[in-house]
Amino acid sequence: MDGLNKKQQKKVIPPSKIHGLLLPNETNDISHYASEDHSFYPKKRPSIPKRKHSLKRFFFFLFFSLFLLILFSCAILIYKGASLGREIQIENTSNLSLFADMKDFATSIITTKNILLSGEETGRINILLLGRAGNHYPGKNLTDTIMVLSIQTREKKVALLSLPRDLYVEIPGTQLFTKINALYQYGITNGTGIEPIRTVIEDITGEKIHYFFTLDFDGFEKGIDTLHGISLDVMKDFYDPRYPGKNYSYETFEIKKGWQTLDGATALKYVRERHNDPEGDFGRAKRQQQVISAIKEKAFSLGTFFNIVMVNNLLHVLEESIETDMTTAHMERFLEIIQTLDTKNITTFVVDAWKKESLLRVSHIQVGDITAFILVPRVGTWNEIQDVSSHIFNLEDIKVRKEKIKNEKASLSLITNRQNASTAQKIKSYLLEEVGLEKVEITFVPLENIEEKSIIQKNTDEEKSFSLDELLKKLSLEKRAILPELQTTDTKNRMDFSLLIGNDLIQEFALDQELKDPAQEEDVNFDIIPPQEKHEKK
Repeated sequence: MDGLNKKQQKKVIPPSKIHGLLLPNETNDISHYASEDHSFYPKKRPSIPKRKHSLKRFFFFLFFSLFLLILFSCAILIYKGASLGREIQIENTSNLSLFADMKDFATSIITTKNILLSGEETGRINILLLGRAGNHYPGKNLTDTIMVLSIQTREKKVALLSLPRDLYVEIPGTQLFTKINALYQYGITNGTGIEPIRTVIEDITGEKIHYFFTLDFDGFEKGIDTLHGISLDVMKDFYDPRYPGKNYSYETFEIKKGWQTLDGATALKYVRERHNDPEGDFGRAKRQQQVISAIKEKAFSLGTFFNIVMVNNLLHVLEESIETDMTTAHMERFLEIIQTLDTKNITTFVVDAWKKESLLRVSHIQVGDITAFILVPRVGTWNEIQDVSSHIFNLEDIKVRKEKIKNEKASLSLITNRQNASTAQKIKSYLLEEVGLEKVEITFVPLENIEEKSIIQKNTDEEKSFSLDELLKKLSLEKRAILPELQTTDTKNRMDFSLLIGNDLIQEFALDQELKDPAQEEDVNFDIIPPQEKHEKK
């Protein structure tokens, strides 16, 4: 260093700094810096304007910050999605770590278009929606809200079919009966989970249930609050001083008719209220369908769906209150499908009683000293509900079919003995008012034995196929060419059809058809009705 002049000494750069930091336009070639005496000097390089250098650094840090923000947001979404899947999938048997679930969830986002939901290939997806009380309310696992959400994937249609909580059904795998709202608790108690109520819903509707969701009251309330409320047209004024609250308490609920913006607590009361509704549980089902439509409109509006903070909050609420058997990959596809649906024209149908055209009738069973209110199908089978379910996207088809039956002007003779006169009269009223036959007569014959299954015979050469198909389907009849019981009557020559009433129709129509006030049938007992033996309808 002693042989260098002062100018050269100022340019000396230690080798460690040269190797540790390369300035722009420099290389790792140390010959660039070596002098003849092996000292290290930086050769002359072009100067960089300070302002240009500052702009480059500014844009670099801006881009880097935005990249980190996007990466962080995606990480939160993936983490939430994966952890949500682990929390709410009660049938998830995976032993993978959360990191593996995050990887699967991230992969599913990329490959969603290659995933099909169950039922998508056939063009119809059916999802069972159950509303339960939750841990802070009496009857925490009673499902007083029971709906089937059906999606027609090709025509982008959506429909909601509501079933009442008091529907009396057979417990699968047994010969015992209970109310349908107790089946979810029954499955939990017996270790079969969702399967009992899924099986019964499939029997009632005649449709495969592909997925299910359950949501408790707290999750419903918090979810609507996360959406900052929903707007809907309240159907009527409500005032109920005995609205059931948490921990067996009561409070007053009041709301006025007209357009309202409801918070979570008010919306929950609106969908639960039935004391002050003249339609009772069936009016409540209509309001539940109305609120679901309002939630969908709000949740999938542009501002809500793409708000990552709100999505994060919704996921947090869902993981505490929802259960499903839908995988995270299928959820992504489900959300994608929902956004394409025509939700402005949702078809809704409430299976109810109380009206002449209703598909259900009132009955009662004796449980100890208590007479319990139940609902049963008016024709004793699920045929009519299955008919509605199969045509749920085009209910006009049912009206068209009824009009064709009316135009056929079919006539029918009911064959039975005098001991079953009252039952025959009920069947006659049903065939005239609901099926649409033009003429029905009751013919009494001295029958020694009653057939177990009811039988129908066609007496005319005219087609009248719509009337015959309707009778076979609605009443589950056996068709025969000849009825021996008709040999002693001239009915065969006068009526298009002859129907021999069997024990099946006698049993199924032997029920109370008196129209009553649904508010008087209020069931304030939250305990589950114990499974009962098959009862005789009253």
